[in-house]
Formats: sequence, structure tokens, C-alpha cells
Amino acid sequence: MRMTPRRLAIGMSLWIPNLFSGIRVKRFADDWTSATVELHVNVFTRNYVKTAFGGSMSAMTDPYYFMLVMHQLGRDYIVWDTRGEIAFVKPGRGVLTAHFEVPREKAQELRERAKGGAPVREWFETEITDASGDVVARVRREVYVREKRRAAA
Repeated sequence: MRMTPRRLAIGMSLWIPNLFSGIRVKRFADDWTSATVELHVNVFTRNYVKTAFGGSMSAMTDPYYFMLVMHQLGRDYIVWDTRGEIAFVKPGRGVLTAHFEVPREKAQELRERAKGGAPVREWFETEITDASGDVVARVRREVYVREKRRAAA
């Protein structure tokens, strides 16, 4: 069975670490260039002062850039999420949203840079916003890309 963006969004929302962390994948674009994820802040996902737990905000941004890159590049490439940074801007309450974009041009650039097995590391950035559009956190994720040896040969 082929993995479609819709199937992956449903599967990621039902995946136990996301399901019990209040994380819902709203959608993956049909061409794998973007994804939108929500964090529902509730009694299980908030911290001691009743705002979004920082670990949940980090978790809601963890795999999405690498997944978008991986699906665009295909099976001839190794793609990993290697590092993440998060800067908390204001307390998060209610439903928080993060939108991830990897344009086709960026994926093509990564493909070219990784030709022949060269390791490539690229930072991607997004913001987590609340329902009123205010920025709650700024997030950076580093993605590692390398063409597989058998494909490069």
C-alpha cells in the first residue's frame, strides 16, 4: 500500500506519542511540500503554570521537515532530523499551530548538493502560533541529507 499524504497525516495523528500528547497532523500537501500540525493544550499537555509544555511544543515540530524532504527526494537518499532549537516567546494556551514548508526548489537544491554521497545539513525554521496568530515559539530544525552509496555508484 502506497503512503499517501492523507494516510500519513491520519497515521501520525493516531501514533501513540502524538495522540497522547495532544498533537494532531492537520494535513500534508499532496506534493509533500508542506504540513500543518496542531497542539491542543489541555490537562495532559500543559505545564505546572497551565501553559503549553515546552517538550510538547518541541515534539510537535520534530519529524515534519525531514519527512517532507524524504518524500520529495525519494528512496535514493538518507534523510534524518539531526538537531532542533526552540525559543519560547510567550506562554501558549488553547490550540497551537505550526506550518512547515519545503518548496520543490529547496528539495531539488538538497538533491544536487547531496549528489555522489556528499553529506548535507540544512536548517529549516518555523513559528508556533496561537489561535489569535501570536507567535508562541520560534523553532529551527536541522535536516541531514545524503545520497545512498548504491545510488551514487
